[in-house]
Amino acid sequence: MALSFAPFRRRDFMVRRLEADDIPILTAIHEQHFARPWTDSEFESLLAQDAVIGFAAVEEGTARAEPCGFILARRAAGEAEILTIAVARAYRRRGIGRALMDAVLRMLHAERVEALFLEVDEKNTAALALYGRLGFRQVGRRPDYYDNPGSPRGNALVMRRDLRQER
Repeated sequence: MALSFAPFRRRDFMVRRLEADDIPILTAIHEQHFARPWTDSEFESLLAQDAVIGFAAVEEGTARAEPCGFILARRAAGEAEILTIAVARAYRRRGIGRALMDAVLRMLHAERVEALFLEVDEKNTAALALYGRLGFRQVGRRPDYYDNPGSPRGNALVMRRDLRQER
């Protein structure tokens, strides 16, 4: 079933579906946040999968609406997982991460997905605060999951939000 969503507006940004033309920008933003950033071909492969959904946050009123943040999620067997979410450093603390999460949550509700999972570095206090406000709870921990060049490896917290009971 194909769903269409009107762009979600928050402040001076809107959220739209990711497009193949966005891939070079996604790679550049991802590189700002991860010790092992994904390549163009990895993004291309993910976006080609029917089970993967993605949204981009774009600044309104710009000549070319390039993403300043994005999110990718994958659905499987009534559940979903956030594969990655990133906001360009220059655009942080403007509600973009929340808007991206809201877009995914709305789509998953519409598709009657039962639960959403994600993994987050336990030292990422901003992300943990956002996920807590969105109703996620910790359900697991992966020791030494994240590679942090120049410092010890970081632990990942596995978090879950039940969607079924929210209907």
